[in-house]
Amino acid sequence: MNSLDWAVLIGYFAVMIAIGVWSHKRVDNVSDFFTAGGKMPWWLSGISHHMSGYSAVMFTGYAGIAYTYGVTSFVTWSFPIALGIAIGSKLFAPRINRLRSRLHVASPLEYLKNRYDLKTQQALAWSGMLLKIVDVAAKWAAIATLLAVFTGASLNEGILITGVVTAIYCTIGGLWADALTELGQFVIQLLAGIAMFIAVVSELGDHGGFFGVWDEPELQGHAEPLVGPYGTVFLLAFLFIKLFEYNGGMLNQAQRYMATATPREAERSARLSAALWLVWPLVLFFPMWMSPLLVESQKADGSDSYALMTEQLLPHGLLGLVIVGFFSHTMAMCSSDANAIAAVFTRDVAPVLSARARRWNDRSGLVAARVTTVVFLGLSMAVATQVDSPTFKDIITVVIKWVAGLMGPIAIPMMLGLLRPFRRSGPTAALSSWSMGLLAFWLVNYPINWAVEGGVPLEYQVSIPLAVSLILYVLIGYAKPEDTPERMAVIERINTDSDDGSTAAAVPAPAKAPDVASTRTPDNP
Repeated sequence: MNSLDWAVLIGYFAVMIAIGVWSHKRVDNVSDFFTAGGKMPWWLSGISHHMSGYSAVMFTGYAGIAYTYGVTSFVTWSFPIALGIAIGSKLFAPRINRLRSRLHVASPLEYLKNRYDLKTQQALAWSGMLLKIVDVAAKWAAIATLLAVFTGASLNEGILITGVVTAIYCTIGGLWADALTELGQFVIQLLAGIAMFIAVVSELGDHGGFFGVWDEPELQGHAEPLVGPYGTVFLLAFLFIKLFEYNGGMLNQAQRYMATATPREAERSARLSAALWLVWPLVLFFPMWMSPLLVESQKADGSDSYALMTEQLLPHGLLGLVIVGFFSHTMAMCSSDANAIAAVFTRDVAPVLSARARRWNDRSGLVAARVTTVVFLGLSMAVATQVDSPTFKDIITVVIKWVAGLMGPIAIPMMLGLLRPFRRSGPTAALSSWSMGLLAFWLVNYPINWAVEGGVPLEYQVSIPLAVSLILYVLIGYAKPEDTPERMAVIERINTDSDDGSTAAAVPAPAKAPDVASTRTPDNP
């Protein structure tokens, strides 16, 4: 990097902070901070939904997969995400929007106290927050890895720089700042991605051109859709995982659906995001597929290949723009995650822990939300320094195995609890599904994995916990139905369209104290 590249990078950071400061004027209460008051246009929500699913892991971990295996990086990652969001546009997006407009909640998990009970809500809230800390830590480590390639900065320095800038704008401006910065980041990504695509295509003349390049020995097997550990079982498992994860199971995408004015606009938002996931990653991945022809990775997993190729092919200025693109991905996802977790803590957890939290007004609620955002980012940055430790191994292991494997047990009770066909599944089904899914993850990834020669294949490491949770949730619901009138009333409000044209609902103060009366249900007198 030279001074021009640094100017582009510093200018980008300044613009992100400026957007956060401007967005501050639109945040008057917790509804504005967590759900944009239900006033976000569907197209902005869709772009924000799309961008909040990326991070620099695509340019490190998935670049390594593309370098090693080729097009399977698209077939087993962005394609199942696009398909999952398209399905969820009908199945989940309108219902999640009604959580805000009809149940008046600000956190995606806030409705669980009435849909199940307080214990279920707290179990999912705490485990979701802890998983998000690990997930975001991997994102910080990914961008710091890229920064080290270009600038020589240490891992900790890279984590500190990106974390501090992200903390400033998302803490000041809330979800509005997240969405507006993600719009700007999308434009930057568009320019940077096209620049890299053109630069790589211009290098292919000596290798048979755009179509003939696939015959090159370095790309042997790169055109195969399912190779190595990324086979049919992995694809099917990932499709189910992404169906839940990218429609709200990881919380931040659910907020984008909640932020639109009506269920219909939430559906349009999801469709736009699905279309972007289907088309745009092809442009981003093509240079990665060609990378074995142009560079030789210095890492065994190929995770530095895209950064090396960028340095080799792009002139200064454009190099800075692509580096900014790396930052934009990571900051988009991390800021949206921070906002989601702040919502879960201040709306779902704090009122249970503290009597004072139950009496928060708009001002004190906003202060708590901002403090929680900073604390979450700080914890994730601290964990990020340990991503390459023996516990977490490498970046892509954290993202694929830990996040994909643990997301299912947390997301299934939350997401399926929205749907009428699963109305019989109550607290017993939800807690059993959650706990046994987590146990299955530990067994498959550790004791069983150590006992099996060669280890348990990756597709089973990520799919078995989800399968265990799904099966138990359904079977226990039928064996021990808990569809009380109160729970059925919640489900019906989420599934009816009578309020589609209503204006955004204000979000009330945090939940009342969880005393005996508030936790009592007809089957738990």
